[in-house]
Amino acid sequence: MKTVIEGLQKGPHVLITAGVHGDEYEPILTAARLGQFLKGKLITGKVTIVPLVNRLAYENASRFGPDGLDLARICPGDPNGSSSGQAAATISELIREADYLVDMHTGGVMYDIFPLVGYMLHENRDVLEKQRQMAISFPVPVIWGTEPGPDGRTLSVARDAGVPAVYLEYGGGTGIREAVIENYMEGCINLLRNLDMLDGAASELPLHERYWVEDSRINSGYLQGMMPSPADGIFQAEVKVGDQVVAGQCWGTIHDPLTGDSTKVMADVDGLAFLMRNLVKVKVGDALGGILPITNPGKITLT
Repeated sequence: MKTVIEGLQKGPHVLITAGVHGDEYEPILTAARLGQFLKGKLITGKVTIVPLVNRLAYENASRFGPDGLDLARICPGDPNGSSSGQAAATISELIREADYLVDMHTGGVMYDIFPLVGYMLHENRDVLEKQRQMAISFPVPVIWGTEPGPDGRTLSVARDAGVPAVYLEYGGGTGIREAVIENYMEGCINLLRNLDMLDGAASELPLHERYWVEDSRINSGYLQGMMPSPADGIFQAEVKVGDQVVAGQCWGTIHDPLTGDSTKVMADVDGLAFLMRNLVKVKVGDALGGILPITNPGKITLT
């Protein structure tokens, strides 16, 4: 299922996707709303909107499809494979046909994420600069460039095809946050205006007010590997996303009702709390959150 909107003149082809994970609902609603908004308004180029990349994961109300696979780890997929593999193959082909990719996410039911736009660092300087300019279009406080190595992602398909690509993360948990939908709408519209595909002036969030990290270290963008839980139990957070924390500050406590033990978890670096565990029942090794090592707005580079 996709919506295709074409302008009167030739121009870029922008692919906007949602529903890679079936428990991330605001992007799905954004995609539907954006498709309605753009009808009759596009002046150049083409926009393809895919609101449910993995329909069966949505029907499963899960990050995973009924085959137990995470589509964001198995791209470019297999057209003859399981349901997630087939969905990955379909979206990978659309990515290769596009000039730009925007992949919209949230933290799902598992995480709460401070609003950010991310991209993979790219060896091609032209692609990298286009990604940076894409990122600036989105009115979020964090811009995050991470190592280019991981495979299996929608962005790795774009990387290999030389297609500039960004992904969006904001919020998570249960219920619908209208602010996420409005923010993603504004960012997509800004991008299309900056590409001269849509009339009107793009709104801007000043760069001096934003946290911008480019981190080429291995696994720099691997959310599920951050701050692994040292114990099983019930996790009670002591900070929230958007807080500035210092090394040694209590991040939260894990309570084990079977033994009565409590285990404190401490922040290991100074920086911005951008990721927080939402599902409070945890096991050893589960990611409890993440800290971007930046304490003031501006841009830093980590190698």
